[in-house]
Amino acid sequence: MTAGYLSTIGLIERLHRQCLEVIKVELDRGGLRDLSNVQAMILFNIGDDELTVGELTQRGYYLGSNVSYNVKKMVENGYLIQERSRHDRRSQIVRLSEKALAVRDRIRAMYDRHIEALGADVAQLEGVNKSLLKLERFWNNQISFGQRTQSPSQDAA
Repeated sequence: MTAGYLSTIGLIERLHRQCLEVIKVELDRGGLRDLSNVQAMILFNIGDDELTVGELTQRGYYLGSNVSYNVKKMVENGYLIQERSRHDRRSQIVRLSEKALAVRDRIRAMYDRHIEALGADVAQLEGVNKSLLKLERFWNNQISFGQRTQSPSQDAA
């Protein structure tokens, strides 16, 4: 059982890194040298929304300092438009520029090509997602509540 859990953790780490490398290849093919793979993921996750940097951190599960740095770079390179919030003048909101919308569409098209090439059964992917969401909830509970993991025999005691 331990080997399966550790194998899953290792696989998640490797898949994340490989996904970023696939995005980097797509950016290179498009001649986008002023945008990193992580920044492209941030743009994709912003989508059509307007978000504060804090919301972006929560939504994308990025480290706060990295988001701030990447947002600054993307504003400088014309991918993000940054403005003061109309509701809270202390907050800055970001949204995609036309340049960024083209990148988002390119990444979406890449994902569509991958889905078609995989020929994956939707039910199979839903099963994988269900398992990963269960693991995410478990880990969130470990972080939020500091819960100790108990074996079923300890629960009965």
